[in-house]
Amino acid sequence: MVVKSVRTGPGTALKGKRVAIIASYEFEDVELLYPFLRLSEEGAEVIIIPVKAGLHPRPAIPAKPVTGRYGTPIPLEVFKEGERYVIKQLGEVSPDEIDALIIPGGFSPDHLRIREDVIKFVKELHARGKIIAAICHGPQVLISAGLVKGRKVTAYRAVKDDLINAGAEFRDVPAIRDGNIITGRVPDDLPEFCRLIIDALKEG
Repeated sequence: MVVKSVRTGPGTALKGKRVAIIASYEFEDVELLYPFLRLSEEGAEVIIIPVKAGLHPRPAIPAKPVTGRYGTPIPLEVFKEGERYVIKQLGEVSPDEIDALIIPGGFSPDHLRIREDVIKFVKELHARGKIIAAICHGPQVLISAGLVKGRKVTAYRAVKDDLINAGAEFRDVPAIRDGNIITGRVPDDLPEFCRLIIDALKEG
């Protein structure tokens, strides 16, 4: 029996594509990590945008980095910055330089949705036809940006009534795409959510 060890580089399906992931305090860790790994695996350049907004209860230490609910910090300690991803502040990212924006859930969207600079950024991306993908509580940001009326969307069930009240057509499915808006339900649905993002980016 011959055992071969093969080290492969990233895929090329998304080579040349730039994807940003935006998160504030208490984001859902896996909803940032899974898309980051899955899309970088396909060759996409990933930009992570940490936004220091809201309160950080674990504990609230001055200068503490943006951290997920389960302790994942930004920058990501176990991944070397500059290889699979880069960190940029919101003001350093132009809507013209990225192809998609991903909004993880957790408590982060509750902080992001009241930031005028975040909402302005999301609206500018939408106006340019860029992909905007939000999962779990992430669609709260889409509501505040006025992007869900008349669209088929999904989310964590706690956001269902908010989406309906904002004029969306709520669907209890793992993930759904309506135009340039992609939404996902919960962490278990991340594979379907990321597949829709990858397919949309392949379309160009």
